[in-house]
Amino acid sequence: MLFNDTYYQISEPSDGLFKDKGSKFLAHAYPVKNEEEIKGWLEFLRKKYFDARHHCYAWILNPDKSAYRINDDGEPSGSAGRPIYGQILRADLTNVLVVVIRYFGGTKLGIPGLINAYKTATKEALSVAEKTELFVKDVYRVDFQYADMNLVMKLLKDENLDNFDHDFGVDCYLKFSVRKTESNRIFDLFRSIHTIRIKYEKTI
Repeated sequence: MLFNDTYYQISEPSDGLFKDKGSKFLAHAYPVKNEEEIKGWLEFLRKKYFDARHHCYAWILNPDKSAYRINDDGEPSGSAGRPIYGQILRADLTNVLVVVIRYFGGTKLGIPGLINAYKTATKEALSVAEKTELFVKDVYRVDFQYADMNLVMKLLKDENLDNFDHDFGVDCYLKFSVRKTESNRIFDLFRSIHTIRIKYEKTI
């Protein structure tokens, strides 16, 4: 199988904690769907931990992990956001935001110490998170006449496909989603019935 249609995200927020030479690193991981949600969590944490020295974070979105951002929030470049991001990749997660809040303990840790601290705090939060397996899916629309209703519904049932939008009037249509790896096969099955029309709509 050349294309992997499986991806993972956390199902609930989780926390982690790391301490070193008086500094505390509080990690918070959140499942997120878009940048608006991310912005909301960042604002929430900045208000809750208003007295903290740094709010460093990384996030990844989309099944293919194509959107991401890293922020060191005043820590030396590459010492905070990138270790957080690296742990998210290591856990093979997406649609996730991890923020690590640092309370400075008075002793500088150096670049290696900071990298270890942000990495370890993130690892702690993600290791206790409950993970959900999800699938990349293609959405199709099928148009057909009422006379072909039984034929279409039998195909949906045989292939264990659930329709989520339909209209069964004189001219009928329904929409269904199918795992990406099964998409071409299912498309060909519907297309082989010459009295119905099937059209690809989008990938989710």
